[in-house]
Amino acid sequence: MKIGDKVRFLSEVGGGIVKGFQGKDIALVEDEDGFEIPMLIRECVVIETDDYNIPLKTTSKPVQAAPETEEEEEDDKPITYRAPEIRGNDVLNVFLAYVPQDAKAISTTAFDAYLINDSNYFIDFLYLAAEGKNWTLRSRGTVKPNMKMHLEEFEKANLNEMERVAVQLVAYKDDRSFQLKPAVSQEIRIDTVKFYKLHTFQPSDFFNEPALIYDIVKDDESPKQVFVSAEDIKEALLQKSVPAAPRKQPQPKAMKNDIVEVDLHINELLDDTTGMGNAEMLNYQLDVFRKTLDEYKNRKGQRIVFIHGKGDGVLRRAILDELKRKYKTYQSQDASFREYGFGATMVTIH
Repeated sequence: MKIGDKVRFLSEVGGGIVKGFQGKDIALVEDEDGFEIPMLIRECVVIETDDYNIPLKTTSKPVQAAPETEEEEEDDKPITYRAPEIRGNDVLNVFLAYVPQDAKAISTTAFDAYLINDSNYFIDFLYLAAEGKNWTLRSRGTVKPNMKMHLEEFEKANLNEMERVAVQLVAYKDDRSFQLKPAVSQEIRIDTVKFYKLHTFQPSDFFNEPALIYDIVKDDESPKQVFVSAEDIKEALLQKSVPAAPRKQPQPKAMKNDIVEVDLHINELLDDTTGMGNAEMLNYQLDVFRKTLDEYKNRKGQRIVFIHGKGDGVLRRAILDELKRKYKTYQSQDASFREYGFGATMVTIH
């Protein structure tokens, strides 16, 4: 049985065209309505083969006398197998996917990472993650045509290691001529907040479970770099075709003890957040945080209180992470509990 064969089910009514395989035992059969049905291979019978995928002979030499031993017989057989191809699938499509192992327990479940090769090409790849300015190799290998490969399993505790990942790949065919595809090096910014929200994992053609999928190559084109800064997000929002409501400018307030106070609550920064996701709002808040520190960077000893609220702690953790990675010389501590409760952090410029 191979891709393109027409099959009929043995144990139930129905059948269709074989579109692919899952492991060694499951065939993906597309019925007349266009739905792919996973079916045990032993429960399918081929009723019509696809001549397009029939293996081609590589030799026309005359039949020789039978060899004396079984081992010699195997060695003398000409190699006639060619990897099956799907018509129209010479356009390169490669995706990086993250799949929760237990979607019902999204707050605690582990995840699996896959590289999906939706093309007739072999893909040699490297899968990497950033550590500061350096990179570490997490997985490498070759994905066969029209297949996916498991890259790794990771826990929620490892998400901080995966905020920036990259895939480098080369596409080719090893048993026939092909059109040359450019080498790809694609860096992706992973929004780790999404791994805590079930609705960000969506149904796809590649998994039975919901998945979070990033484009590496789409229809032979590498999408625009997915790694974006808060400045890029802000600029994109300002260039929306629908005019956005005027934005409030954060108004630092000098207090009597010369402490600068900046309220980072999103409703204090923006008049309207319609159309913005949580990640976009978080990036805008962090952008205000960075601009404020940059404004006062030459005022040694200046104390700034950033009011972020208690909430679920996402903004507070993001601020502390920024201070740890980018502003190591600055001193930070919880602001006055009497005035701000648990919802503010004070930074001293050094």
